[in-house]
Amino acid sequence: MTDIPLVVLDACVLANFSLCDTLLRLAEPPRLYEPKWSEEIIRETTRTLEGKLGWPRSLTARLEAELRAHFNEAWIVGYEPLIPRMTNDEKDRHVAAAAVHGQAPIIVTLNLRHFRPEHLERWGIRALHPQSFLIEIFRQE
Repeated sequence: MTDIPLVVLDACVLANFSLCDTLLRLAEPPRLYEPKWSEEIIRETTRTLEGKLGWPRSLTARLEAELRAHFNEAWIVGYEPLIPRMTNDEKDRHVAAAAVHGQAPIIVTLNLRHFRPEHLERWGIRALHPQSFLIEIFRQE
């Protein structure tokens, strides 16, 4: 296994389909990073795609099936006991807890205000805007 970063992708990134497609292509071999998410992140993504963007349930089910087929190792489980220890925005504590439990030092999100450095630094985690993340991984190559 190469030394590639583990990265939690927030629901807001996964629900932006062109951005999601770009990020997931970079996570295919040869990987530039290893994507991570939780059931809760995927449920939030599905709610956004169906409720706000009008995707039919059949399409979101297909997306989830493809994520499971191609990124089976991405699913973080067992993070729930950490949620109460997180101090970032309450609605996104599950994301920070998943990152801590999954040992992912980076959360990629469009919602940086819910992941301020003072809430993540003690856990060794940084939240990055997708643009910053993409620049960072391309500079590593």
